[in-house]
Order: sequence, then structure tokens, then C-alpha cells
Amino acid sequence: MSSHFSALPEPQNPTYAYVGAFVDELRRCGLRHVVICPGSRSTPLALAFASVRAFRVWMHVDERSAAFFALGMAKRLNQPVTLLCTSGTAAANFLPALVEARLTHVPLLVLTADRPPELRDCGAPQAIDQNRLYGTHVKWYAETALPEASNESLRYIRTIACRAFAQARTAPAGPVHLNMPFREPLTPTPIPDQPLPPESERDPVAWHGRPGEQPYTEVLADGPAGSLPTNVILRLAEEIRGSARGLIIVGPQTDPELTAALLPLAQKIGYPILADPLSQMRGQHNESSLVISGYDAFLRNEQFCAHYAPQLVLRFGAMPTSRPVLLYLKRHAALCKQVIVDPSYGWEEPTQLAAQVFYTRAGSFCRELIDALGSPGHLVDEKRRRLREEAGMQHERVGWPEAWRMADQVTRAALSSALMDMPTLFEGRVFPELAELLPAGALLYVGNSMPVRDMDTFFWPGTRGLRCLGNRGANGIDGVVSSALGASAPGDLASPTVLVLGDLSFFHDLNGLLAARLHKLNLVIVLINNDGGGIFSFLPQAAYPEHFEQLFGTPTGLDFRPAVEMYGGRFTRIADWGTFRDAVRTGLAEGGLHVIEVPTGRESNVRMHRHLWQVVDRALQEAGLLAGDEV
Repeated sequence: MSSHFSALPEPQNPTYAYVGAFVDELRRCGLRHVVICPGSRSTPLALAFASVRAFRVWMHVDERSAAFFALGMAKRLNQPVTLLCTSGTAAANFLPALVEARLTHVPLLVLTADRPPELRDCGAPQAIDQNRLYGTHVKWYAETALPEASNESLRYIRTIACRAFAQARTAPAGPVHLNMPFREPLTPTPIPDQPLPPESERDPVAWHGRPGEQPYTEVLADGPAGSLPTNVILRLAEEIRGSARGLIIVGPQTDPELTAALLPLAQKIGYPILADPLSQMRGQHNESSLVISGYDAFLRNEQFCAHYAPQLVLRFGAMPTSRPVLLYLKRHAALCKQVIVDPSYGWEEPTQLAAQVFYTRAGSFCRELIDALGSPGHLVDEKRRRLREEAGMQHERVGWPEAWRMADQVTRAALSSALMDMPTLFEGRVFPELAELLPAGALLYVGNSMPVRDMDTFFWPGTRGLRCLGNRGANGIDGVVSSALGASAPGDLASPTVLVLGDLSFFHDLNGLLAARLHKLNLVIVLINNDGGGIFSFLPQAAYPEHFEQLFGTPTGLDFRPAVEMYGGRFTRIADWGTFRDAVRTGLAEGGLHVIEVPTGRESNVRMHRHLWQVVDRALQEAGLLAGDEV
């Protein structure tokens, strides 16, 4: 990176490490022109831009004129031009040009320096409210985090740079606004009480960028032909040929075209599919397929995660529910390339790890990639041969996809057996029970917090075509009953809807039950009642018992039977799994509103979950999946 700089020394404080990473990424993305207005708060950015020989800096004293100057340049070049100013009314003077840029699709990247939060709305000079200052006159807005010199912060700011540049130029092009707060000192003065981390603790990619001058996150979109450029597909195909250890990760999504296209792609390249419970992929599972559904349990094992390190990950859909998957990807971020395929032109990437984001139709992308990979069968055989050579003789008996499939089978078998031995009602067992009870074509709606996480771990529907939905956009507990009733409305007894949710979610939307009565809807609700917020018992807050129940456990002590009956529903509180199965079968056969309460205890639920993780660890060890060196 240093060869691109002229005067700016190596960063001596966190602000300049952070700003240097941001400016470096903009250079890698292709930014070449920066229009700067003088000011104090913007000093770190101004110095960083001026110190990079790749940038042409254009100084303008008047912000309104500067913005129109940048507008004309970006219009001529058809490439993003950056505008930079200090805090206060300087930023307000950019507005007329941004209005014009938005209406005429001119790519501008607007950077407004700002005071830190503690100097806002308190009488500090040159401080105005700059959040969303330009309203709907920009395509995208973000306020960046305060500078830090950590691996996580540098990955974050590099990603923000790539995303902002891509948003400005992606059709329809337009202005993008980043508001960037800075604390003093604003010059490169070293800060004794904030030393930079030692070299040994620095992630090389976060600090110095990706090798080969590649952007931290390359964003590519469909061209006029409605698909990615051919050279992009061919380049990815070549990377797949060279990556024997790869994964396909599918998060929540509802596109049937993608579901149909992913299975042949996985078979072609020999990559296991980690299928989120809301991916619509778990119904494609069979003993010989590459669809993996037990990963949330076995990726909790440190040895397995260390032994089976991926080289390439293709990710589709929204961010998966599973936290172990996220930690696994972060663990291997330095050596694993992650590619995200996103047809929504959004940004389903909270990890700051992706090397590429493709804005394209996922189903056609899979088919084009298969065509680019060549004749069937040969690729998987070649990858297996390469894997054996790389991994050594001790891994010859089991290849990459076979190891994942074996781990999945061992995990599900171990959990199934252990669940049968649980002495009391266990929340996670709801999902394997439903997997056996629901008919093909049924819709399973799941609530947030613990239910969707237990679904991730314990729901193995086999080959039946079950559709699974949830509200995983904002992940809230509100409105879940009404959402499930809305989803049930177009169905009938042949394609029933079952909702699984917790007691706080149920309480939050009790009024939603009125729709079942008014419109004579059919819905079976499995109400997991642990009298409070069960998920908090798994979080660090549980280590502070003095105020835990009051602030996080939030028990209500409610009896939901009268409320259900008020709305004309049938309420059943079960005592064992036999009663549960009978109640579900009755609800599916009779129609109408049926609420089946599964009473559980929050503390015992945590203990049983932790016991099951130990069961999985032993099963993986006994299967020989934890032995040997790292793959």
C-alpha cells in the first residue's frame, strides 16, 4: 500500500489507521478524483486523500460551487467523484447539487466530517444535525463508526468504502452520503494512551487490504444482457476448480428457482450445502444429498471447526440464523474467500468478510456457473484427488463432502437418541416431532428468539416438501401471530399452517387471534411457554442474577387459556410428547384455531441444551471426525 502514498507517514494513531484503510479501499475501487473544501474536522480525510498519488485533489473554497463542480466531472466521466467538507453548514451547501445528481443519476460520493456524539446538541461550535441531512436526495446514507485501530473496525470501514462506491455507480447511479465523526486530535499526532496493536495481532487483510490490489469487497451487477459478464463467471469457475474445500451456505429465502438450481450445482462441485431452516432447502435432504442440516450443533465443536477449514464459500439468501456458522466463517476469514449472490441489490452482509457481492438472479447464476465448469463428474473427482494430496494420507479415507455428510448424520443420530432420553419436556424436541407429524405441503411458521434457533438445530424434515417461513428481516417478536394467520389464509386442511413461538411473542400479538375468528382461519399454534424471555438465559446477562429476572427474564405468569377461548380457539396444555402428538394431529384434522402449550423451564432448558452439545462432541469423537491435523 505504501507505494501509492507520497507524504503521509505510517499511521501513528487509530484515526489515521482507520482513515488510511478507508481511502485505500476507495483507490482500489477505482476512485480517482476528490473535490475538497477546507476545514478542520475533515483534516484526517483531507490529509489521507492528498497523500495518495493515485488521487487528483481539486480544492474549492465555496461548498456549493464545489458540489456542482464535482457533479459536472462525474457526469462527464460517468464514474464516482468524491466530495469532502468539514462539519456544520458547509455540508448543507452541498444540497442543491445533490438534488440535481439524484434526479439525473450522477454518481457522487459525499463525505461530511462531523463532531463526535458527545459534542452534538450541546452548544459545541460548528455542530449541526448531519444525520440524513440530504433526506431522499441520496441513494444511500450511513454514519460510520468512530475510528478504531482494530481488525474488526478496519474490516468494517473497508467494507463501507466498497459498498458506498458500488452504491453510487450501480444503476440507477446517484449520490451516496457518508457522515464520518472524528475526535481530536485531528492531525497524525501519536496518542500515547491509544497505542496501535502490535504487528503480531494485526489481520494482514484488514490492515493492508486484499492481495493483488483487489478491493476488500468487489461488487458486480448484471449487465444489459441480464446476467453477470461471462469473464466473471469463468473466473469464479476457475477458482472453484482450485478450491477443493468449499461450502454453499443458504440463508432464509423463498425463491423456488434457486432451490431447484442449487442441488445440481452442489453435486457438480462437491460442496456441502449448509441449509438454514428458512432456506426451503431442508426438504431436499436425503442420505446421499449434500444438504446439511445439523451444522448448528457440530460447528460448536472447536476441533471440527479447526480440522475442516474452507477455502471458498458461496452464500445465497439472507444471513443465516446460526451463530456457530458466523463464528466459523470469522475463524477462517484470512484464508477463505466468501462470495455472496444477492438478487435484491441490497446488502445481506453483516460480517464484513465477503470478497465479492454479485447482484444477479441466483437461479440463472447457478446454471451459468454449471455450464462454465464443464463436463459432469470430472470436477468432483479432480477435487477429491487434490484434497487427498493436500491433506495427506490420514484424510484419504474420507473426503471433504463425505466428512460433512458424516458429521451431519452422526449429529442428527446422536441428538435424536438423546432427545428420547430427556426426562422432562424439552423445547428443542418440538421440531423433530413436527418434522414427523406435518404432511407434505404444510407450512411451518416460526417465531424469533429461541424457537428459530431451536428450529435451526433440531428440524430435520427429510425429503418432504415443507415450506418454512419466519420474520427474519428485523427479527422482532411482534406481529408473529398475525403473520402466521396471514400465511394460513390461502391454505386449507390439505396444506395446513403450524406456528411455533414463545410466550412473550404470543402475548405481544394476542389481539392478532381475532383474525382467526373473523375469517374462520385454520392455524395450529405450538406455544412454548417458559414464562419469560428464554433466550436471555443463554446470553451473558444471565451471569448477573441480582436483576436478571426483573430486566431480562420478565416472567408474566399468564394463563393463556381464557384468551384463546375468548377468540373461539381450542387450548391444550400438554404433559408429555404423546399428548403433544395427539393434539397436533387433532388440530391438523379439525381445522380452526388450536393452541398447544408446551410448558418448560428456562434454567432446565439451558442445562439440556448444554448436555446435548456434549453428546454431539462425543459422537463426533467416536466417529473419528476430530482426529488428525487440520485440513
